[in-house]
Amino acid sequence: MKKITTHLIFLFCLLSVVQVFAQDRYVDEIFTDVSVTTDVTYGVNATVLLVPIVGEAVPQALQMDVYEPVGDTETSRPLVLVFHTGNFLPPVTNAQIAGTKADSSAVEICKQLARRGFVAASVDYRLGWNPLAETQPERALGLIQAAYRGLQDGRTAIRYFRKSVAEDGNPYGIDDTKITAWGNGTGGYLVLGLAGLSFYNEIPLASNPAGKFLLDVNMDGTPETPMVVEAYHGDIEGKVLTVTPDGAFGLPAGDTTNYPNHVDYSSDFNLTVNVGGALGDISWLDDQTVPIIAVQSIDDQFAPYDDAILIVPTTGDPIVQVQGLQSIGAAQEASGINQPWKDFGFDDAVTMEAQANAATAGHPYYEGCYSWKSPNNSNNIDEGVVINWWDPDAATPATSPCMGLAWNQCPHPTDPSGMTSFHASGLLLNEGMSAEKARGNIAKIMDYVIPRACITLDIECNGVTNTNEVLLDARRVELMPNPTLGSINISTSNSDQIEHVEVYSIEGKLISVDKAINLAQHNLNLYGQAPGIYVVKVYLADGVVAKKVMLK
Repeated sequence: MKKITTHLIFLFCLLSVVQVFAQDRYVDEIFTDVSVTTDVTYGVNATVLLVPIVGEAVPQALQMDVYEPVGDTETSRPLVLVFHTGNFLPPVTNAQIAGTKADSSAVEICKQLARRGFVAASVDYRLGWNPLAETQPERALGLIQAAYRGLQDGRTAIRYFRKSVAEDGNPYGIDDTKITAWGNGTGGYLVLGLAGLSFYNEIPLASNPAGKFLLDVNMDGTPETPMVVEAYHGDIEGKVLTVTPDGAFGLPAGDTTNYPNHVDYSSDFNLTVNVGGALGDISWLDDQTVPIIAVQSIDDQFAPYDDAILIVPTTGDPIVQVQGLQSIGAAQEASGINQPWKDFGFDDAVTMEAQANAATAGHPYYEGCYSWKSPNNSNNIDEGVVINWWDPDAATPATSPCMGLAWNQCPHPTDPSGMTSFHASGLLLNEGMSAEKARGNIAKIMDYVIPRACITLDIECNGVTNTNEVLLDARRVELMPNPTLGSINISTSNSDQIEHVEVYSIEGKLISVDKAINLAQHNLNLYGQAPGIYVVKVYLADGVVAKKVMLK
């Protein structure tokens, strides 16, 4: 008698005919409607966005929109926090038609997750750095510090949900032991930082290359001052009230730069999904790191696919050397973090595509890494992972430099003549832009992410669960006749009581459940089902027997 996870039970039962996920929840969109609770305040912290205007950091409400399936009776659901793109600057200023919790990609991902039975939150985080600073080091410094504030806010959002469970009666019906951090673009940098950074000292001690997060303040040729200092920018958790001791880093002395939120709760989470972005330093990953499902174009124009200097699209400045999907995949392979996914042995279409794209990129396929390759558009440009769309006639933010002009009228900063609009510029990397195009790509990402999330989060997805079951000797149960026209007698060899019986199609869909049997024999009725092969799971007091049957 041995213990084995249910997904392996199915592998044995189906004799490798097919690897399946049954029972629609989490894999398929089984809910039609989604409710959205908008502008949920998950904390308050100090933003530097208005420092050039007011001369100091000021408190900002941190907000998110929470998406839930309508009509769901489950009260303990996995939670996914989705962090948008935007280069840590507001739309237009960041040279993008994106950068808020209302981004089309963030909203669509949250809706698709909610329709599958998850709870999802599209999370805003603090923005702000000066892309117009006089020197490249100043601009790089501002961006690194902005990313650090994003990490603090991500952890604050996680703690908010844990507080809501412990103190507020769990209003969102979540299981706070099954939390995923999902990031798009810039949000990918954020969630990879959440996964990798465990201690503040990992920042100044980053080693790929060494010293990349240090400044040469005294101009002696040797960098010695960290770009992020806890006394000025707060602790990595964002749990400690921080008041600047002097006027360094462009902050006035005595300025409050970090307000603590929900400090009694853990910031831990269980799974990372990045769609684009890269990791600050590969040394941050080890065998204790939260598992990462990485999705990235092998021709990513905005983040290194392997190991290279990040060039920020807003200014074209080189920032620091970072590591993308290829490096992350190799690190997870070396540490064994991705072993549970390897053990399952995925061979579905999207996995095979990821394998082929990895070969195109010239490296082995790393399980958990979806290498993406799009065909070049008519401008001979690989568009990468397109998941956004927009209304060309919609107004830009009234507070932006375009002051409410439509996206097809607002001049893009990359064209000094002012003749190219944000809409026209966006089409260069999103030819034929449409909701259908983006949703199709998001659906492919879901096909790759969800089955692996089921394994890591230990949730039952289409008949697959990672809860331990005892696989019993098949001779403990007899099914007669087999093949059958529809009626099957189930009997046990030692007069064991049958607790319940589940029937699955060969495709893995749950067909029927007979509960509370508690007898040594049971008649199973399959009349009305289509002819074919089915899997019958018979649960006894000490484990389960799974057998195939043929319905004629």
